Amino acid sequence: MKILGNILWLIFGGLAAALEYFVASAVMAITIIGIPFAVQTFKIGLLTLWPFGSEVVTVEQNQGCLTTVMNIIWIIIGGIWIWLTHIFFGALLFITIIGIPFARQHFKLARLALTPFGKDIR
Repeated sequence: MKILGNILWLIFGGLAAALEYFVASAVMAITIIGIPFAVQTFKIGLLTLWPFGSEVVTVEQNQGCLTTVMNIIWIIIGGIWIWLTHIFFGALLFITIIGIPFARQHFKLARLALTPFGKDIR
């Protein structure tokens, strides 16, 4: 069932959102400062390709305020645009009964798109 859900997910906006993550990751990997952002964005891009059967957990690490600063920088650089993509696809899919599970997944990923640092994908 997870495989069918993931294949349908690619059709219902998952591929477009994943491409957005991969483009953002490639652009940020060009600079040395952007490499941590690129790594996290690439992980989320892979999650966006195959979201069913995966979960996002908050990692409790002793990094101080580094994750907060990186989340704020990420929101300004690209998080808001990817968040808008997830909200758009989620609202569009929520109109139909069949699209509701996919819409809920887009809304979960929208929350992750704003604050990806301090999260781990399992």
